[in-house]
Amino acid sequence: MHPARPFHETDIATLVARARAYSFALVCATQDGRVMAAHAPVLIDQEDGKVALRFHLSANNAVTAALQSGSRALIVFTGPDAYISPDWYGMDDQVPTWNYLSVEAEGPVTLLDDAGATQVLDDLSHLHEAPLAPKPEWTRHKMTPGRFEAMLRGIRAFILVPERFEGTTKLGQNKPAEARAGVIAGLSTHEGGIAIAEEMRKHTS
Repeated sequence: MHPARPFHETDIATLVARARAYSFALVCATQDGRVMAAHAPVLIDQEDGKVALRFHLSANNAVTAALQSGSRALIVFTGPDAYISPDWYGMDDQVPTWNYLSVEAEGPVTLLDDAGATQVLDDLSHLHEAPLAPKPEWTRHKMTPGRFEAMLRGIRAFILVPERFEGTTKLGQNKPAEARAGVIAGLSTHEGGIAIAEEMRKHTS
């Protein structure tokens, strides 16, 4: 997370929305002094103001072994990002930087049983199949009897209730309005900058 306070993001609604929008996250753990990471689709649940994250990994993943051995997890959600050219500020003595959005969730994890793991998979498939309508939604019930249960043995599912849930919103908040406008204009000239330009517009509106 960025150390500068102006870029700290602590608004829960913003963090939840951002994590859901960029839910293919990096799950990090440690074991025997080694830091490990694995990508995973993550479900972000919120009820009565409490946030919980559910995910699954291959049973053979080193991160899985670390989590089952008691490692805490750090889950990082990465939103849009873009290089910022000093030329766009219209100010002297500036340096290149990077604008970006991210979310971090940290805490202990709990291993889910088969019923919990099945629910994770059902919820994930529903979440990502629904936008594909009018295609009929895929469900595990389309599989050959016994095949899903056999494949379930190859994964481990976890839930993390974050003890730390915060993020970075680095959109040039520390620059004058005129400089930010110049950055937005510069970003808008190339495809890789459009998403961050739009985030900057929303942040200043």
